Amino acid sequence: MATPPYSLSLHDSHTRQKQVFTPLDPANVSVYYCGPTVYDAVHIGNLRAMLSADILVRLLRRLYPLVTFVRNITDVDDKITARAQQNGEDIASLTARTTAAFHEDVAALGVLPPDIEPRATQHIDDMLTMIGQLVASNHAYEAEGHVLFAVDRCASYGSLSGRSPDDLLAGARVEVAPYKRHPGDFVLWKPSTPEQPGWESPYGRGRPGWHIECSAMSQRYLGASFDIHGGGDDLMFPHHENERAQSLCCHPGSSFARYWLHNAMLLSNGEKMSKSLGNFFTIREVLTRAPAEALRFLILSAHYRSVLDFTWEKLEEAKRILDRFYRALEKTPPADNGTVPDTFMQALCDDMNTPLALSSLHPLADAALAGDREAASSLRACGNLIGLLDNTPEGWFRSGSDDVAIDALIAQRAVAKKTRDFALADSIRAQLAEQGIILEDTAQGTSWRRA
Repeated sequence: MATPPYSLSLHDSHTRQKQVFTPLDPANVSVYYCGPTVYDAVHIGNLRAMLSADILVRLLRRLYPLVTFVRNITDVDDKITARAQQNGEDIASLTARTTAAFHEDVAALGVLPPDIEPRATQHIDDMLTMIGQLVASNHAYEAEGHVLFAVDRCASYGSLSGRSPDDLLAGARVEVAPYKRHPGDFVLWKPSTPEQPGWESPYGRGRPGWHIECSAMSQRYLGASFDIHGGGDDLMFPHHENERAQSLCCHPGSSFARYWLHNAMLLSNGEKMSKSLGNFFTIREVLTRAPAEALRFLILSAHYRSVLDFTWEKLEEAKRILDRFYRALEKTPPADNGTVPDTFMQALCDDMNTPLALSSLHPLADAALAGDREAASSLRACGNLIGLLDNTPEGWFRSGSDDVAIDALIAQRAVAKKTRDFALADSIRAQLAEQGIILEDTAQGTSWRRA
């Protein structure tokens, strides 16, 4: 097989240095990313990991003939159970609804779907098989209806996060339980009460711990050793550390993930996003204020390993830059066969340096505004590679104004209905009707069309 024309370097969180990426099988690169726990709407902080994975997979597909991308859905979790009880709905209804909303949200941002999207509840048998192997090899033990992984049985435990087991416990939220042999031992299987979801097992009716889910699903679809595992840096401990430990102990001689990629967090006005601070935004909330492509551009304007501070001013600036790019494409319509310049590819191949790649688009836009069709074609080709500039100039400028305003009014109407301010809700419907906008209310929400 031919060597890819560009050398891809990635910062491996395990070795804490940038390394040249060499896949296990150049004919089929394997990637696993942790997906959402589906109990609530996705916020823009969650989106950063999805976009990092999207850029990685788009780039790998440019370099290699086949990429198998797996991103899971966690649909059994105590947060899900609690939210379903709070809402007075069954768990299946909650997870179906929130999964559908998640798919809609990430699709709006141009995030391509994974090749395989396993659900945790569909792989309980795989988890129990893995747990049984860990118990048989004395890496796990039963205690009071639980099965726990023994961290002191894994010699390399803590190496991913770079700390000893004792250091990891300092300041970490760990469940204190008298049946644990070591305070850092973590749950692989736990008993379920009658009102909690549960499955029959050799250890009694119960449900899996969070960490075993991803180990079992990645093994099922990618094998005991695969190329890349990624997610937000908040998952490095305990989730990824525990995944790695149990997988290596279950399959001695394997490597589990050969490269680990972690993106930094997204702040809001300099602070970590939190509902208590009132700076917590869902994707849908943001998209009432700006086109989805502007949000995507804003997130890609910072390196995935750098902390990004989200502000409405930065979102507006991202839209202004895209306005200029689309004006360039409007001024000089591109050809269909544009080439991606080396400078753009080299930036992406240097640990997915999207801000450097985006900076190379400005000279192309300058040239396109001056009538250079080759530059316009390259501008469009570069954008398409990273999920930007997929719209037409006409569609962009229309969606950037009227459609966003319409969606914002519909969102205000939804809030008004929820708070039983029906006079305001009716007023917004009438206002939109005067603009020729017809609203259609369904169980899934409100859609609109032009009369």
